[in-house]
Amino acid sequence: MSDNAVADATSVDHEGDVIAELTAPVPEVGDGGPEMVQLLTPEGQRVENTEYDEYVKDLGEEELRGFYRDLVLIRRVDAEATALQRQGELGIWASLLGQEAAQVGSGRALRPQDYAFPTYREHGVAWCRGVDPLNLLGLFRGVNHGGWDPNEKNFHLYTIVIGAQTLHATGYAMGIQRDGAVGTGDEDRDAAVIAYFGDGATAQGDVNESFVYAAVNNAPVVFFCQNNQWAISEPNERQTRIPLYQRARGFGFPGVRVDGNDVLAVYAVTKQALDAARTGQGPTFIEAFTYRMGAHTTSDDPTKYRVSAEVEVWKHRDPIERLKSYLVHEKKADQAFFDEVDREADELAAHVREGCLSMADPTGDSMFDHIYVEPHPVVEAERKEFAAYHAGFAEEGGH
Repeated sequence: MSDNAVADATSVDHEGDVIAELTAPVPEVGDGGPEMVQLLTPEGQRVENTEYDEYVKDLGEEELRGFYRDLVLIRRVDAEATALQRQGELGIWASLLGQEAAQVGSGRALRPQDYAFPTYREHGVAWCRGVDPLNLLGLFRGVNHGGWDPNEKNFHLYTIVIGAQTLHATGYAMGIQRDGAVGTGDEDRDAAVIAYFGDGATAQGDVNESFVYAAVNNAPVVFFCQNNQWAISEPNERQTRIPLYQRARGFGFPGVRVDGNDVLAVYAVTKQALDAARTGQGPTFIEAFTYRMGAHTTSDDPTKYRVSAEVEVWKHRDPIERLKSYLVHEKKADQAFFDEVDREADELAAHVREGCLSMADPTGDSMFDHIYVEPHPVVEAERKEFAAYHAGFAEEGGH
């Protein structure tokens, strides 16, 4: 057989291997696999982990009860907002039901000087950064663009464009780096950035471009992916052939998968990644393996594309019940504490409802406010033209 014939045969064999690999069934990730970091089982039992135990060893009863309080309160805000949307008081709402631990655990791992870049679903992180839930509802009601000061909270405004915030986060992280606020050894100065996005966003060009920039610049940024198994109606097997956290390897920085329904594990993993970023060790990709218990948004109907049996499985991995079981078993909280949290949740729900219903509609010309820092002649001319146009209706007796 000639050399060319051997080469042709080898090529055919290689093509066959490639085809077989590409058409093979996608492996089920199920419960996250053995590589997933977990400190609390779904039953609330503590699991030892030599690498991450040190990040939670100093958490006292007050901090643990604080985690539980955060989880319950933000879930109540989410439920109230969903109800308000169904009653016509919000235009739309993106629920975080089932993802509370991923957001609270990572949000509480941040230091005051760290900066967070959210999507439109990070209500739990917003809560941890001190943003009033009414500001979130104002955005979805259409009366403001967010309402909080990003520089005061170190929490950026919500980003609607899928994945765009990862580029913003990487650029901000490179700025921190150039300002000399990385690797100085000063815990009150060294800062890091965290960028939130979902599993579906990993297919966006912006996200992958941010990985490239972050890697080659060794930027102090943590990419926090909440893998809730569904990119609207597309399941994971339609998005990726490998676990998402393994993608980081191709860009040159570490990736880790954590149980996104385990608030302690998320806190520990995020704390380690942020520490690494602040000390100049560059970016980390965190895949928080969780589940979107509700719809993608209130305009979505998940019963059209997923089976109820799948949802039932994830109900047994609920982040709130998991932490509650641990607190009870370890005698770190009593019934009086749980009753007090429930009472506080009721008060918060009333505050959210009353505040939402009393929001004033913005005036039409407010769209011209805050476009530029200083007055701009073109904007002012457009404002006058808009006012004159509407004044014409009043003169004619119209509406």
